[in-house]
Amino acid sequence: MTSSAEPATDAPRSTVLAVGQFAPVEDWTENLRTVERLARRAVARGARVLVLPEYASTFTKDLGPALVAAAQDLDGPFVRGLADLADDLDLVLVAGLVATAEDPSRCSNALVAVAPVRGLVATYRKQHLYDAFGQRESEWVEPGPVGPPETFVVDGVVLGMQTCYDVRFPEVTRSLVDAGAEVVLLPAEWVRGPLKEHHWRTLVTARAIENTVWVAAADHPPPVGVGTSLVVDPTGVALVCIGDEAEAVAVAEVSTARLDEVRRANPALALRRWRVEPR
Repeated sequence: MTSSAEPATDAPRSTVLAVGQFAPVEDWTENLRTVERLARRAVARGARVLVLPEYASTFTKDLGPALVAAAQDLDGPFVRGLADLADDLDLVLVAGLVATAEDPSRCSNALVAVAPVRGLVATYRKQHLYDAFGQRESEWVEPGPVGPPETFVVDGVVLGMQTCYDVRFPEVTRSLVDAGAEVVLLPAEWVRGPLKEHHWRTLVTARAIENTVWVAAADHPPPVGVGTSLVVDPTGVALVCIGDEAEAVAVAEVSTARLDEVRRANPALALRRWRVEPR
């Protein structure tokens, strides 16, 4: 579903984003309770959108049959719980979902964006699976299709989504920006390891700089993830960053005025001579 909503005006638009960091467990009901705690904290600080980590619905450190068995449909109880919370708090929630897949022996690593009243407004299924650094996500997870990105609009600002390992592939972010995204939301489970926190911050920052776009990235905390959930502006400046807290929220305002200002000074998107095409 590509959003039919476009910015209604060229006048400056802004919204307030929050990134929520926590360590999902296998029980989706416990994760939903954690999401509610983070959501209430985010709303109390003025947030209109809360970005939560990859695998927010359920997570097992070692991917395997238990993860596949925990998969839910897009209209399953976890997404319905997000929708109820969105309605109650007037907050858009973006979260990782272990979703059912066409292959019954695997699941799908999905993202859902759930808005008040409207419910599910966008989905994304991870395109680049984490078959790196000794891991084999593809043994248990079905890769998402390559196609037109889905975007959605909050307060007139256009948002798009991608997942974790996708950030190592700049074409994913560029395709979102080409589809009109002004903010890229990046739920992740960025596994710890040598130089991994350095890679995380460098890649998130690079995607913001090269696309002159806002990036809001939410990760799992240590000991599994690197934490360091953050919001980066179109020049690559981290406006907020959480660190290694086990459960925390960071909030930042994003605006199209800042986006326009940066793109006037650095019209890299307009000057480029290449386009993105799927393999």
